[in-house]
Amino acid sequence: MVVSILKKGTRSVPYAKRHSLSYCMKTLYSEINPNRTFYLETGSAHSVYVEESGNPSGIPVIFLHGGPCSGTRPDHRRFFDPERYRIILFDQRGCGQSKPFGEIGNNTTQDLIDDMERIRAYLRIDRWLLFGGSWGAALALLYAQQHPERVLGMILRGVFLARQTDMDWFLKNGAGKIYPEQWQRLYESVPSRDRINLLQGLCHAITGEDEVARRRVAREWSAWSAQVALGNAFQADESGHVTEQMVLQAAMELHYAEHGYFIEENRILDHCDQLRDIPAVIIHGRNDLVCPIEAAFSLHRALPEAEMTVLPNAGHIAQSDEMIDALLSATDRFAERLAAGAATGT
Repeated sequence: MVVSILKKGTRSVPYAKRHSLSYCMKTLYSEINPNRTFYLETGSAHSVYVEESGNPSGIPVIFLHGGPCSGTRPDHRRFFDPERYRIILFDQRGCGQSKPFGEIGNNTTQDLIDDMERIRAYLRIDRWLLFGGSWGAALALLYAQQHPERVLGMILRGVFLARQTDMDWFLKNGAGKIYPEQWQRLYESVPSRDRINLLQGLCHAITGEDEVARRRVAREWSAWSAQVALGNAFQADESGHVTEQMVLQAAMELHYAEHGYFIEENRILDHCDQLRDIPAVIIHGRNDLVCPIEAAFSLHRALPEAEMTVLPNAGHIAQSDEMIDALLSATDRFAERLAAGAATGT
């Protein structure tokens, strides 16, 4: 079991000064445009947005976004060296540019895993690298458990294991003690009769016919999620404007949470024996309050061969200098390792 803990005080410095340091923190690769985009038909109402960029002959890597329902962004291509990687991004069902946005029918974890297999087969990829954060990390692990022969390796950020204890932390007896003011706003966004089980109360309100109630819950769910993810950097939107997209996004996130992410309790940890031969890197911020670091250590105990890096100053999101450096270091190392393996035939 190898755990790497970066020294406290790691920080970014101006580019002009980096050459004088023994180590230069990595920054995102240059902006690139997709080589092509298309919609994958799923056999249901969903059309899944897929894009490819980088080197068409490079190492295939699929980016798995979080949420559920957050979607991909152009910057997500920039975690990978475009000369060495064939970069595949897709918006999960009901997310981003996939159609229809916010659709929760035929939208389960197994549907997403099946979509990944459809994408892989359509693109004629034998094996690929999985890169996922938060919910995307859970999806990577679940896909790899079903299709280990299709996985070159995994890079997992901000590990989420989709257990009851994880949802209890987020909604019941954890993060609310750190940000009680914002949690109280979420708690009071549902009628008092529905507060005994807050998750069910939120789901009932967000899917109900009362438009005011739906928008109130969407606003507070969005604000609570941002508060926990961003910490002191969070700034509330005083305008209170709630878009229909915000309502649909909140409804999908709550849809997955209400159904236990469509997996049995402790599914990921209980089936890690199927992953022991897959190279894996686990990267987690010490200050992650969305997915506390206990989840990453539990996963590492189940996958002791994996490499784990703890970032002392990083939180949940993949935008800090520390986190970007760690993620790019991981993708660069995988590229070098796979290239060396191809050269030696191993």
